[in-house]
Amino acid sequence: MATAVSPAWILGLDAVSFTVLAVQVGRLGNVAGTTATAAPIGSGRSAAGLNLLRGQPELLGILALTWFFNFLYGPVEVALPLHVTEDLHSGANLLGLYWTLFGVGAVLGALSAGALRRFPLRPVTLGIVAGWGLTLVPFGLGVPAGVSLVCFALGGVVYGPFTALSFTLFQDRTPAALLTTVLAVRSAALLTAAPVGTALGGPLTAAMGPRTVLAVSGIATMVLAVAGAAARVRGRRRPAPRPV
Repeated sequence: MATAVSPAWILGLDAVSFTVLAVQVGRLGNVAGTTATAAPIGSGRSAAGLNLLRGQPELLGILALTWFFNFLYGPVEVALPLHVTEDLHSGANLLGLYWTLFGVGAVLGALSAGALRRFPLRPVTLGIVAGWGLTLVPFGLGVPAGVSLVCFALGGVVYGPFTALSFTLFQDRTPAALLTTVLAVRSAALLTAAPVGTALGGPLTAAMGPRTVLAVSGIATMVLAVAGAAARVRGRRRPAPRPV
């Protein structure tokens, strides 16, 4: 769409879509009033959910992996447009093509999430993290735009199923009685990840250059996958506590 019309119109249409959504949500007052009669989650259950997270290294590990994965993605959104304009000396058409290919790849990858659930989720999730980081490394090598476009499309395929699989992994490790509370804590924590990464991406890109930031983000993401795998191995070697 950005290649067909001005990007400013795309932003305007996006804003209008949010306005329409806000109007539609505002019309759901009766539904909201009905659901408000449900019993709220008490402070005791909230504390129990937090205690569960603190006492479950595996849950904390999954949450930390997801947080840092989203955090390391943040700088990409800052560096990629500047990479297109400063390093490739191009404009909106090429940037739009990057995100189009990424989006198509992400849709295809998300459709594969169901098939991937047949495999052990923790290794698959770590593989996704490492694979996404690997697709960013060629940006730092100064490869032609065509090569980096293919890498970014493959990155979308790899990145696509991560949200569904990490959510399923977290859900499977949480007791049913505390699932709602623990998932709420997870969502609240993850809300900060990408914005913090994006905020950091600005000064990093100014200091290091967009190409370097993209490569460093990829390398750091692969290091994150290695650290997650090492933590998993360490956890499996840890002796189980003796029954009282």
